[in-house]
Amino acid sequence: MEEKKKSNKKFIIIIGALILVGVVYGGYKFIHSLSHEETDDAQVEANMNPIIPHVSGYVEKVYVSDNQKVKKGDTLLVVDNRDYNVKLQQAKANLAAAKSQVGVAKASIGSYQSNAAASTSQFKSAGGSIKSAEIKLWRATQDFKRYENLFKNHSITEQQYEQASAAKQEAEQQLEILKNREKASASQRNAAISQTEISENQVSVAEANVASAEAALDAAKLSMDYTIITAPIDGQLSSVDIEPGQYIQPGQSLFYLVNTKDKWVTANFKETQLEKMRIGQKVGIEVDAYPDYEFEGEITAFSPATGARFSLLPPDNATGNFVKTVQRLPVKIEFSKQNDKEKMQRLRSGMNVLVDVHLK
Repeated sequence: MEEKKKSNKKFIIIIGALILVGVVYGGYKFIHSLSHEETDDAQVEANMNPIIPHVSGYVEKVYVSDNQKVKKGDTLLVVDNRDYNVKLQQAKANLAAAKSQVGVAKASIGSYQSNAAASTSQFKSAGGSIKSAEIKLWRATQDFKRYENLFKNHSITEQQYEQASAAKQEAEQQLEILKNREKASASQRNAAISQTEISENQVSVAEANVASAEAALDAAKLSMDYTIITAPIDGQLSSVDIEPGQYIQPGQSLFYLVNTKDKWVTANFKETQLEKMRIGQKVGIEVDAYPDYEFEGEITAFSPATGARFSLLPPDNATGNFVKTVQRLPVKIEFSKQNDKEKMQRLRSGMNVLVDVHLK
């Protein structure tokens, strides 16, 4: 009986101790919850830049390997550029031809401008000769009229009358000839002016062709530059599944370059936890991989929508049977500068963390 009583006392003491521990722990968690919000639905994040080629072609050489650290501007791989070199040389030849066409067109303008000036001079000269011929014709006509009256009165001989008539006819013919020459000069002048305008338009077209050829040359040079794929930032590569001889296309994601300098945490808090949370509040961050060290952080942004809204098929509560579920809102937490730099470098994107927001 005494042993049984001792066993009961031990059991009661153990139960009492467990209850006391539970009460103390529960009280601590309750008091802690008044000034803290926690979630383990959180991960370390980092920018992951996909390496995407601008041009297609066969890979000539790969200069990097899996998980290699690289600096901005380091060559990652090279695409066979022989086809692009041919296009570059062709673009240079087209530009040279376009520039020569501009020279030819400008030379034509000078020639036609000279012709136009000569034709204009001839046209003006013809105009002056016509005025002189008109005066001669007027005098010959007046003389003919006087001689005609005198001939009717038998005051002059028939020979004198015929000479006056011939002089009048000769003046008329000379005037007609000069008018025809004036028309021909005007036609030549107009043709020369028209050819000059055409040549000026040809110069404009040739200069436009030069601009187009220069743009094509720039594009060819750019394509040549794109055959060398370099690192856009400092970081660490993912698995490099590219081999020489492999054909790649523009827009194809080859592998990833992870920015190892800028890291943050995305924590998905329940909507019922957000009431007292504000930007600027301090956050304690425990990384599962390094449980013995607590990182420091700060809330910097709240997502504009819940995580479900950004999913491929967001829920539509207007259809079917509605079941209310607590939604989670992504919250961005940035690491403080006071954290240990060596430990910060050991963090990797995707690591699970526990975040503790200090509300007060």
